[in-house]
Amino acid sequence: MTRLLVVNSNTTDSVTARIAAAARGAASPGTAIMAVSAPFGLPLIVSRADWLVAGPATLAALAEARGSYDAAIIACFGDPGLAAAKELLDVPVLGISEAAFHAAAMLGQRFGVVSFTAALRPMFEDCLAHHRMEARCAGFRMGPPFAGDPGTVAETRAELIIELCRRSVEEDGAEVVILAGGPLAGLAPLIAPRVPVPLVDGTAAAVRLAEALVGLAPPGLARPRRARALTGFGGALAALYG
Repeated sequence: MTRLLVVNSNTTDSVTARIAAAARGAASPGTAIMAVSAPFGLPLIVSRADWLVAGPATLAALAEARGSYDAAIIACFGDPGLAAAKELLDVPVLGISEAAFHAAAMLGQRFGVVSFTAALRPMFEDCLAHHRMEARCAGFRMGPPFAGDPGTVAETRAELIIELCRRSVEEDGAEVVILAGGPLAGLAPLIAPRVPVPLVDGTAAAVRLAEALVGLAPPGLARPRRARALTGFGGALAALYG
C-alpha cells in the first residue's frame, strides 16, 4: 500500500475536506490518502506574505506526521515550503503547482492558469518562475476580489471559472488550462464538458505523480546537512534539523 500525506497549507478544514475528496478520487487502488490542515496560519493563502507564513506551517504538518507516509503533497497553489521539504525529508514531496505545471506541459505546448481571484496572481507568478515554466504559460485569467468562504468558492464561482477558461483558450491560445488553488480541487471533472481543452487539477496531478515517484525514488532522499538547534518551533519540526 502507498501512503500519501496531503497537506493543506491553510487552516480551513472545509478546504482540506475538498482536497481530500479530490485526492481520493484520483488515487489508484491501494493508495491511502491522509489529509491534514496547517496546524497554524491563515484561513486562505493569497499574498506573498501569506505564502511566507504558510511555509513553516506546512513544514510543521509534514514533520508531525513524519514516518507515516511514503510521499507528501503540498496542496496549496504556490507550493509554500516545498524546496525546504524536499531538502529536509527523506521521501518524495511535491506541490500541486509543481505537479500541475509539469502535467499541463506534457498535455499541450502552452497552458493557461485560471483561478478565482486576481489577488493570487503575484504569488502564482513567483511560483511559475521558481519552476522555470514561464515560457510554457499562455497567461493568467483570474476572478475579482474574494472575501467569502474558501470551502465553497468552487461552487459559487463555477460559472465565472468556466468563462475564464474559455477566454484563456480563445484569447490567450491555451491548449491546456490549470485550475489553480486548493479551494478549486475537484472542480475540473465537473466543468470539463464545458471547456474545449483538457483541464488540470493540481491535486489530482500531484496524487498520480506522487504514486509514480514512490516507485521511482531511491531510498534516503534527504540531502546531507549539518545538525543544528532550531528554537521557537515544535519538537517535530526541530527534529528535522537534529
